[in-house]
Amino acid sequence: MLKVRIVFWNVNGIRAGIKKGLWNFVKKDKADIYCFAETKAKEDQLEEGMKVPAGYYSYWNSADKAGYSGVVTLSKMEPKTVIEGNRDNDWDEEGRVLITKFDEFTLLNVYFPNGKRDRVRLDYKLKFYEHFLEYVNKLRRQGEKVIWGGDVNTAHQEIDLARPKENEGISGFLPIERKWLDKVEQAGWLDSYRLFYPNKKNYSWWSMRSGARGRNVGWRIDYVFVDEKIKNKIKKAFILDQVEGSDHCPVGIEIEI
Repeated sequence: MLKVRIVFWNVNGIRAGIKKGLWNFVKKDKADIYCFAETKAKEDQLEEGMKVPAGYYSYWNSADKAGYSGVVTLSKMEPKTVIEGNRDNDWDEEGRVLITKFDEFTLLNVYFPNGKRDRVRLDYKLKFYEHFLEYVNKLRRQGEKVIWGGDVNTAHQEIDLARPKENEGISGFLPIERKWLDKVEQAGWLDSYRLFYPNKKNYSWWSMRSGARGRNVGWRIDYVFVDEKIKNKIKKAFILDQVEGSDHCPVGIEIEI
């Protein structure tokens, strides 16, 4: 059996993250796969000294819009197939999906849209949600063992944020957004963290205002979902809330394949 550690992290700008010690974290953490989101850069924009650490293959899906969105996957294992989301569908126009397929599983690194306060963006987010769920359900029907995750930009249950009552009318905790996560679980996708910690209050994002992180007034909006058929392969799930460098912290799983 081979144990594989997979880490997801919204780095809020990969170049800024590198300057804050992102590669030091990678060298210390030693995960097999990293799924970074909101990278806000193209690979050729990394300056000398910022290059990906040795030992990792790197794959990029960057937004056309400068300084916006983007996902990057680093892997010690070479995938058999790599798909940039916007080359494989008509619903990812902002560099939000990167798919790496290995013999043992298919991994989707996803940066879901933020609904913000703009109704147009909320509509875009909800349409993205629906298209994405259709897509991963299709992969599963084809027999692929699917793992997907990243910044979902919605807290599912009241336990997933420090102040649920105050945020009922805010995008990120709207009933219509949370209902989609209900639908995800009803379709047989398991929130890996809740497999191990059904009642634990841990957060993965904190507002940069008012010292929210220091007071731990946060939200759990970063998730790793797995097909219920591979539930027994998940050996560990974690939130690394002591790791700084972004307004989000890393989350992840360890699987045996």
